[in-house]
Amino acid sequence: MSGTQGKVVVITGASSGIGEATARLLASQGASVFLGARRMDRLRSVRSDIERAGGQAGAEAVDVTKRREVEAFVRAAQERFGRIDVLVNNAGLMARAPLAKTLVEEWERMIDINIKGVLYGVAAALPIFQRQGGGHFINIASVAGLKVSVEGAVYSATKFAVRVISEGLRQELDQTVRTTIISPGAVQSELPLGSSDPETAAKVKDMYRRQAIPADTVARAIAFAIEQPADVDVNEIVLRPTVQEF
Repeated sequence: MSGTQGKVVVITGASSGIGEATARLLASQGASVFLGARRMDRLRSVRSDIERAGGQAGAEAVDVTKRREVEAFVRAAQERFGRIDVLVNNAGLMARAPLAKTLVEEWERMIDINIKGVLYGVAAALPIFQRQGGGHFINIASVAGLKVSVEGAVYSATKFAVRVISEGLRQELDQTVRTTIISPGAVQSELPLGSSDPETAAKVKDMYRRQAIPADTVARAIAFAIEQPADVDVNEIVLRPTVQEF
């Protein structure tokens, strides 16, 4: 199956930002979307908008740091639509701060969401993909997974890990399961709100205010990867604002 029409796309972190924009775009192109995030009220709002526009959508609350919840979420998507064609591992946290601040709880939270959350998604969806003879993982990394910056070491480490996991998947899986890494730069979302360190948070918010591009820019890149014919695997897309140096 090529194109986005008729595909079932499961998206984590779908209550705002890239996840929400992706859900809205793909639904408008004829995909059935299943939305997950912790904020069920936001998910209901996005789902209602999609359904009012004539699209097909489902939603369920999920905390990607909890393996059983991710398993139940993916299973619910399969039960709702009968199959899963794409899993977009989008949920993420960016809590930038100097390492000397030793914000260990934020380090652990980033590892739990950004790395374990992706692995839990893979573990839940891969057996389904293999049974049905096809599927597509789209894992949201970052330009921070390509280059380490001051005050971003742990966040970069988690996004380097996403890229390594994704490439490992690509090498291990047969040609029926595709893997795509999406590495955005500054994008309009709630990502800059993740740090509790006031000084770093102020700098990040200012940079995003000046440079960030709309979330639907990334949604279009995701759609591009999905719509390719089955014999084409778009392995990585890096996109950033033209004014962003990093």
